[in-house]
Amino acid sequence: MAVKRFYETFHPEHYDLYIDVNREKKLISGTSTITGEAQEDTVLISQKFMTVSAVRADGEDVPFTVSDEDEAIKIELGRTGTTIIAIDYTAPLTDTMMGIYPSYYELNGEKKQIIGTQFETTFARQAFPCVDEPEAKATFTLSLKWDEQPGEIALANMPEKSVEDGVHHFEETVRMSSYLVAFAFGELQSKLTETKDGVKVGVFATKAHKPKELDFALDIAKRAIEFYEEFYQTKYPLPNSWQLALPDFSAGAMENWGLVTYREAYLLLDPDNTSLQMKKLVATVITHELAHQWFGDLVTMKWWDNLWLNESFANMMEYLSVDGLEPDWHIWELFQTSEAPQALRRDATDGVQPIQMEINDPADIDSAFDGAIVYAKGSRMLVMVRALLGDDALRKGLKYYFDHHKYGNTTGDDLWNALSTATDLNIAEIMHTWLKQPGYPVVSAKVNEAGHLVLSQKQFFIGEGKEAGRTWQIPLNANFDAPKIMKETELDLGDYKELREKAGHPLRLNVGNSSHFIVKYDDQLLDDILNDVDNLDNIAKLQVLQDLRLLAEGKQISYAKIVPLLKKFADSKSSLVINALYTTAAGLRQFVKPESDEEKNLKKFYDELSEKQVARLGFEAKDGESDDDVQIRPYEISASLYAENPDTIKAAHQVFEDNKDNLEGMNAEIRLSVLANEVKKYGTDSLIDKLVKEYQKTADASFKADLRSAITDAQDDAEIKKIVGYFENADVVKPQDLRSWFSGLLSNHKGEQAAWNWIREDWDWLDKTVGGDMEFATFITVISRVFRTPERLKEFKEFFEPKLDVQLLHREILMDTKVIETRVDLIEAESSAVNAAVKETL
Repeated sequence: MAVKRFYETFHPEHYDLYIDVNREKKLISGTSTITGEAQEDTVLISQKFMTVSAVRADGEDVPFTVSDEDEAIKIELGRTGTTIIAIDYTAPLTDTMMGIYPSYYELNGEKKQIIGTQFETTFARQAFPCVDEPEAKATFTLSLKWDEQPGEIALANMPEKSVEDGVHHFEETVRMSSYLVAFAFGELQSKLTETKDGVKVGVFATKAHKPKELDFALDIAKRAIEFYEEFYQTKYPLPNSWQLALPDFSAGAMENWGLVTYREAYLLLDPDNTSLQMKKLVATVITHELAHQWFGDLVTMKWWDNLWLNESFANMMEYLSVDGLEPDWHIWELFQTSEAPQALRRDATDGVQPIQMEINDPADIDSAFDGAIVYAKGSRMLVMVRALLGDDALRKGLKYYFDHHKYGNTTGDDLWNALSTATDLNIAEIMHTWLKQPGYPVVSAKVNEAGHLVLSQKQFFIGEGKEAGRTWQIPLNANFDAPKIMKETELDLGDYKELREKAGHPLRLNVGNSSHFIVKYDDQLLDDILNDVDNLDNIAKLQVLQDLRLLAEGKQISYAKIVPLLKKFADSKSSLVINALYTTAAGLRQFVKPESDEEKNLKKFYDELSEKQVARLGFEAKDGESDDDVQIRPYEISASLYAENPDTIKAAHQVFEDNKDNLEGMNAEIRLSVLANEVKKYGTDSLIDKLVKEYQKTADASFKADLRSAITDAQDDAEIKKIVGYFENADVVKPQDLRSWFSGLLSNHKGEQAAWNWIREDWDWLDKTVGGDMEFATFITVISRVFRTPERLKEFKEFFEPKLDVQLLHREILMDTKVIETRVDLIEAESSAVNAAVKETL
C-alpha cells in the first residue's frame, strides 16, 4: 500500500534555516521557517530524532504532534492556502554519518573534527524540519552558527554573504530538493580556480593532507564543468562548485548542489605516487558527481522509483567526460572491466530488482540503491541508447530535456520523450523492455540443418531461474548484415555461408560490448571466432572470455571448456585483455580446496600464464613504457605471487627491504603486491604492528587501502585475532572502512572463520554503528562473494534468515542466499572436470 506523501499536504516555496551546532554538547538547535502552500487543513512535515518545542503559523502558535514512527510533525493549521510555518527544534549530533555529523581526524598527534552533512536519501529531516521528498523543491536561505574556534571556516551550497554576531549567512539557493542541501565547517585548507565562464571551483580538505594532494581534483573538476557546459549546452547554474573531502563518509561521494562531498580516498591523491588505476577512479568519481549538477540537481527525479534517472545517467557521463578530458586513458576500458561484469553477474540472479522499481514506502528507498543495477546496469542502458542515437542526437535531446524541465522534477518517460525529439527511433518502447523487467537475454546464434543462421533470445540465469517468457528489444550491433533491433523470440537471418562470405570475417554480435546481453555461439561459429582471435580488437577478446565465463557460471557450457583457451590471451599487451584473463582465471580458484594437489596444479597454471610477462616487465617501471604495461605489471606480479613463484617472492621481498623505511614512497603500482607478499611470506608480529601504525598515521588514502589489504592477509592465528580486535576500535578502523577490513579478512582462507565469527557475535554492535545506512546491506554481499561450501551455506541461512523481516536487508539476504547456493551447486557439478582440464594444460 502506498504511504501518503507529505508533499500532498504542503508545497514548500522557501526555507529560512537557522541552525546552531554545539560540538561539545553534541546538540543541534534551530528554527526552520517554511513559506509555502498548505494543500490540506492538517499538514505533515518531516522530522527524525527531533524534539520540537514550538510551531507557529503566520506568527500564531498552532497545535502539533510529533510521530517518531512516521518521522512526522503533524500540524493542525485548520485552513489551506499560503502560510509561513516556523518550527523550533533540537536534535542530537550523532556519529552515524547521516544528517549533520562530525568527521574525525588527527593532526600532529591532536584529535580534531570537522562537521559535514549527508542528506540523501531521507536524512535532511535529521537536520531541519522540511518536506523531505525530491518533488518538494524550494529555495533555501541558511544561517549557520557553531561553537566557532579561530581559523575555522564554513561552506554551503551557495557563497557566504556575511557574518554577524558569529552567525554565518549564505546566499539564497536556486530551487532544489532537500536532500541536496549541504554545509560544513572546521579548519580546512583549499585550492581555488575559475572556469573560463567564471564559475569558482575549489577543493577543500583537512590540514592533515599535503597541499599537493588537492591539485589533481582541482584540475579535473574545473575541466569537467567546462566539458559539461559544452556537452549539455546548458550553463552551470551556480556561482561556485566546491569539492570537499570528509574524513568520515559512508558513501563514495554525494552530489550536493554547489558543495559536493567525498570520501577522502575519492578526491585527494598524491600526484607523484598514485597508480594510474586510482587516478582514473578518482577522476570518474569527480566527473560522476559533477554530471549530477545538471542531471539530478537541476532536473531531479520526481520520486525515488526513478532513482536510476539520476544515477545511471551520471554513471555513463563520468566515462564520457573523462574520455573527453583524458583521451589517452582509454577510460571506456574501465567501464568494460568494472560496470559491465558487475551488472551482468548480478542481473542474472533470479529475484533481482528491475532498474525502475516501485517504491511506495520511504523505508524501502535505501534498498533501491543496488549499485550493480541502478548504477552499473543503468549506465549500460544509457551507453546502449547513446550507441543507437549517436552523440549529436543525444546532445540535442538533452538540451531539450534541460530547457523544458530545469528546476523541476521528471520521470524516465520525460527523458525518452526528450530524446525522441532527436531521432526516428521509438526510444521509450525499446527502453521499457530493459527498465521495467529484471534480467537480460542470452542470444543463441546457431547454424541450423538448412544452413541458415538463426538467432533466438531467452532470459539468462545463473542458478535456478523461473522462466517468465520475457523478451527484450535488443540492439544487435552485428558485424554483418542483420537487423538493428531484434524484437522477436527467434530470427532466421538466411543462408550462413552467404552471410559469412559477404562479411569476409567471423560473424559476431554485440560488437563493442555496449548492449546488455551475452551471446552463445554454436561450435561452428565459436571456432570461427577463436581461429581468428589474433585479429579481434581488445574489447572483442574481453567479450569472448566474459561471455564464456558467464555461460559457464550459468551451466550452459562447462567451465572446463574455457581452461585451454586462457593461454591464447596470456601474452597480450592490452591491460583490458589481461584483466579479463585473470578475472576468468580467478573463477577457477573456486574449484580447488586450499593447499590441495588441485590448488598446486592451479598455481602451476598461473605460473605458466604469468611467467613471460613478469620476465618482460619486472618490478621496476621503465622509461617510455606504455600505460598498458604500467597497468599489466600488478596483474602479472599478483598472479606470479599466487603461483608461489620463488623468484617473484624473493624479488618482492627485496623491493620491501629497499623501501622499508619509506613504504608510502614505494611505487604505488606494485606496493600492494609487495606488502601482501611480505605479510604472507615474511610476516611477524612486529611487521603487522608496524603496518597498523603506518595505517593510523598516513593521510594518503590509496596507501591506506594497500595497507588494509596487506594486513588482512595475515596468516598467524594470534595476529588474526588481534586484527579482529581492531574492528570495533575507531582509532584504528573507522566505521566507513570497516566493510573493507571485514571483507579482506573473510577472503583470506586463514582469516575466514575469525571474520565470520565476529560478524555473527557482534551483529548488534554493527547494526548500531552503521545499521541505518544504505551501505549496511553490503556487509551481506561481501559474505556471498566468499562462501562456497554446503556447511557455510547452512551457517549463512541459519544466521540471516531470521533477519528477513528487516526491510533494508530483506532483498539482499534472499539474493545472496541464492548466490551461495548457485556456487555450491556449480562446484559440486564442475570441480572434477575443471581440475582435470587444468592438469591437462600443464
